[in-house]
Amino acid sequence: MTKPVDLATWLAKNADIPNDLGDVVLAMCDVGKDLSRKIARGALEGAMGAAVGDNTDGDVQKALDIIADEHFFAKLQNSAVRWYASEEREDVIEANPSGHLALATDPLDGSSNIDVNVSIGTIFSIYHAKPDPNESFLRPGTDQIVAGYIIYGPQTGLMVTFGKGTISFLLDPDRQEFVLMNDAVRVPEASSEFAVNASNYRHWSKPVRAYIDDCLAGETGPRGKNFNMRWVASLVAEAHRIITRGGIFLYPSDARKGYENGRLRMVYECAPIAMLVEQAGGEATDGSDRLLEQSVKTLHARTPLVFGTPDKVGRVATYHDLPENETSALFRERGLFRD
Repeated sequence: MTKPVDLATWLAKNADIPNDLGDVVLAMCDVGKDLSRKIARGALEGAMGAAVGDNTDGDVQKALDIIADEHFFAKLQNSAVRWYASEEREDVIEANPSGHLALATDPLDGSSNIDVNVSIGTIFSIYHAKPDPNESFLRPGTDQIVAGYIIYGPQTGLMVTFGKGTISFLLDPDRQEFVLMNDAVRVPEASSEFAVNASNYRHWSKPVRAYIDDCLAGETGPRGKNFNMRWVASLVAEAHRIITRGGIFLYPSDARKGYENGRLRMVYECAPIAMLVEQAGGEATDGSDRLLEQSVKTLHARTPLVFGTPDKVGRVATYHDLPENETSALFRERGLFRD
């Protein structure tokens, strides 16, 4: 049996990936290994899911959110990262004054699931640093040079792209090394799954309601097939499932106060996930337009997010172009939308 290729070896063999860039990814993974052990120990590590405050967006911070953020920042101070932006911090801070990279991260995505043993993760992306810390991140997602996530679940995995395809690694718990699993990950084209928080249905716009209505109508509706709905409330878990077996994820804007632009953050969550999905052959939009071509004006700005199999993502955009009378209620004669 061929010995698995570990992440460090894989990076060394890819001469087009600069050493300092690879070292930053290795540093993120070193912290990820430590977090994986803590998460696996659960309550033996103490009350990791205990609320310890609120972040700048008003979201409740868990103990492990803060631990993860501090560990990542400490590790990156000896790397090529100059600017460090975290969902858990109000402003960009300097990691290494001599660095030339800028790293944005959601240190622990889905932390509300810590105590119920559901997959959570770390999301990160890397840019070339600019002299101004904020300008390093307030730019189109197409400027990203690396995007990735670490998922902590039944297995701990890494999904990463350096702009030339999406690659997956799995943490070998015995060797404590991330080993290569697939160097050409592709989002499956065929799937009958969609992920959305249906409890917000009454708040959605008419096009989003119409899209979901048609999925729920199953084989008797315009789509002519049955669908399954999934919702984990952990972006990394949702992204990992869709990259692995296809489908579509929707977190649209809605009519509630504070949700006018969706709920997920562009810099820390949406842009890196969009890059990973696109590099795996999928698509990512704000419901209508390509997400990676957009930028925001503040570090913690939110955006709607739709990603997954291209035909499904494109179909959502088409629903936004339908005449008013076709989105006001379930319109069973939408022959255009039959699969």
